[in-house]
Amino acid sequence: MIELQQTIAQHISEALQNLYQIMVAPAAILLQPTRKEFAGTFTFVTFPYTKSIGKTPDIIGVELGKYLKENTAEVYSYNVVKGFLNLEIDDGVWANVFQQIASDPDFGYSKIKKSKVVVEYSSPNTNKPLHLGHLRNNFLGYSVAEILKANGHEVVKVNLVNDRGIHICKSMLAYLYFGQNETPESAGIKGDHLAGKYYVLFDKAYKSEIDELVSSGMEVEKAKKEAPLMRQAQAMLQKWEQGDENTIRLWQQMNGWVYAGFDETYKNIGVDFDKFYYESQTYLLGKSTVEEGLAQEVFFKKPDGSVWVDLSAEGLDEKLVLRADGTSVYITQDLGTAELKYQDFSYDSSIYVIADEQNYHMQVLQAILKKLGKSYADGIHHLSYGMVDLPSGKMKSREGTVVDADELVAEMIETAHQQTDELGKIEGFTEIEAQQLYHTLAMGALKYFLLKVDPKKRMLFNPEESISFIGNTGPFIQYTHARIAAILRKAAELHIPTHVEAFAEVQSFHETEREVITQLATFPNVVQEAANLYAPSVVGQYAYELAKAYNRFYTEVSIFQETDPAALSFRVTLSKMVAQNIKRSMRLLGIEVPERM
Repeated sequence: MIELQQTIAQHISEALQNLYQIMVAPAAILLQPTRKEFAGTFTFVTFPYTKSIGKTPDIIGVELGKYLKENTAEVYSYNVVKGFLNLEIDDGVWANVFQQIASDPDFGYSKIKKSKVVVEYSSPNTNKPLHLGHLRNNFLGYSVAEILKANGHEVVKVNLVNDRGIHICKSMLAYLYFGQNETPESAGIKGDHLAGKYYVLFDKAYKSEIDELVSSGMEVEKAKKEAPLMRQAQAMLQKWEQGDENTIRLWQQMNGWVYAGFDETYKNIGVDFDKFYYESQTYLLGKSTVEEGLAQEVFFKKPDGSVWVDLSAEGLDEKLVLRADGTSVYITQDLGTAELKYQDFSYDSSIYVIADEQNYHMQVLQAILKKLGKSYADGIHHLSYGMVDLPSGKMKSREGTVVDADELVAEMIETAHQQTDELGKIEGFTEIEAQQLYHTLAMGALKYFLLKVDPKKRMLFNPEESISFIGNTGPFIQYTHARIAAILRKAAELHIPTHVEAFAEVQSFHETEREVITQLATFPNVVQEAANLYAPSVVGQYAYELAKAYNRFYTEVSIFQETDPAALSFRVTLSKMVAQNIKRSMRLLGIEVPERM
């Protein structure tokens, strides 16, 4: 499609020169897709040329259209709507385009090797299970990584686990007080859920202590610092950093439970990683970076011994990088992790998939690395995304109001089960096949709904809307693939060929066939745009538009009643290419498509 667009731009450049003696480089000729209500593939806007040519936009459009129709093989016809020149491409061109698509087994994927990219996503805390916000993070990170791979980049998917810090100590302390040696096995729940249970228990007990202190006359802010549980949690953190044997043993035990729970969730939602980093292994490197910054006078100490950096020249503020008691803060370990990632992979760019609540934090991280003179600082990119809401409002894990990822996935699978059974889409399935279909549809609905929206936008998740088989949903696209798979099975039984020679004679197309070929041809552009913007939503919209175009073709054009062998072979091959592109598009989103429904 890019080559065809470049060819048309070249012809328009020549037309402007020959008709009006105006020199415009082909690269400066802007073409846009023709709006669906008008005939055409490309639209050229003539308004910018009225002054230099001295004619109205409509007259320029008509004269250019007539020239292109008479002097090029590509333009079959044209129409002008208020200065917009809509160009219809000759069917012979579409035949050649389709033959190229059908002949390329890697159509749409870049064959040129590009840069090395590290994509960091998920980044869970080991004091609670994954929730709905984590799902958007995981799906976005995984999809961006796959899209970058398809665009020719060498990609490393990493997960930085926040396995240390005051919040982890809160769960550990609550377990010491209330746990009574409970284990995931004895409780009958996943380890990450068990840790989350004690995080909530800590918060409840901590709030009770604050209320007690306030009722005795202490100010709220002071009560928050002086509450016995908070002081004990801070003492536990210091013990951990000092390597206290009992503290480390409890930390290892509870984190081990959580990791097993995370692994189960990751497998269930279909995401993976090439490498895990743990903040317990990077915070010391971060402390070394702080010492390095002090030596360079990038950082400074305050009278209480805490270490800070002044970023006012960068339009930011002063930032704490090490507490007065010597314990690290988030930015400390982030400095260490950034250094370690670069040591490991010598990346060209490092993408951090982190919610927009951390926009300032990421600006600070990059600014500090630049002040430290780190060569990789400019390669850092924060893929900021909006939070996910439900009708009940914002989620707070410490209060136990979080929408648990495992429970949400289970509910989605049950909803898929009910809707699929009601629509009668599992006839002839074994129980195992049916369960697999429910899971495939549920994950398709969930992932597509969360990824079809621009990452930067805050969104409201609607489970019922996401699982629908009608409209811009994952199940609609999945069902289209299953429909085509059934057509291809029948075609195979009828021994209908799908190699290029079988349909090479076809040189004219139905309007809907043209539309499908156009959609197929834009796939490489879509992959490139999605990679450039770090936006899976671009791929999602493409998959939906392709499915819509195919369903229109399926409704208006007969496949198996076609008597011309070449036309029959073409329509089966067209269906095959659509199925292939739907599968490829959805896999870039981390979504599987069923062969039967």
